[in-house]
Amino acid sequence: MVEVNDAHILIVDDDERIRGLLQKFLSRNGFWVSAARDAGHARRLLEGLEFDLLVIDVMMPGEDGFSLTRSLRETLATPILLLTAKGETRDRITGFEAGADDYLPKPFEPKELLLRINAILRRVPHVLAEKPVPKTLQMGPVRYDLTRGELWNGGQLVRLTATESMLMRIFAARPNEPVSRAALVEELGRDKGQAQERAVDVQITRLRRKIEADPKSPRYLQTVRGAGYMLAPE
Repeated sequence: MVEVNDAHILIVDDDERIRGLLQKFLSRNGFWVSAARDAGHARRLLEGLEFDLLVIDVMMPGEDGFSLTRSLRETLATPILLLTAKGETRDRITGFEAGADDYLPKPFEPKELLLRINAILRRVPHVLAEKPVPKTLQMGPVRYDLTRGELWNGGQLVRLTATESMLMRIFAARPNEPVSRAALVEELGRDKGQAQERAVDVQITRLRRKIEADPKSPRYLQTVRGAGYMLAPE
């Protein structure tokens, strides 16, 4: 688990005042904090530094937060929390589709941001082990190493976002057992509601692309009608 005092957070926001306020607030709460004024600046920092969490504003000039998140997800598994003045359900879903782990609409209370950051950092390494499970689950050429929390396709390591990693741990802890969408929302530490359940559907779709030969006809991460989703390894 990442200790709060060891966590390094990158704030990406074009508003200098907000950047400064967030940097001071998070620093006072025990985090190491760096700040970037735009997507290009963030990329330069990411080339030389490692971060435990990225907090990215969506509404930035030039490359916006959705585009930056989508691009970073091609090579980076670091958790991402999006901030935006847009609070519509479709915008949250766009954020999750881009690869974000959480989404906080503006305006927000700083304490809520702090709670969400701590929840994400706790979530990343947490292993659910309600039942004894094998150390490795095989799904065709893809295998999941439960001990290390790693997904491999042949000899290639498959990058997982923090949320995808947590989903794999949830399913691997109960193979061949359906898990309801409501239970997934709860175990992911999200607020209850239909919007969050739809967000889980988006994450399942993304995860299937990394597991299934044909994500539209899933063999291993199945939909169980009326019951939720189920991981059915070989």
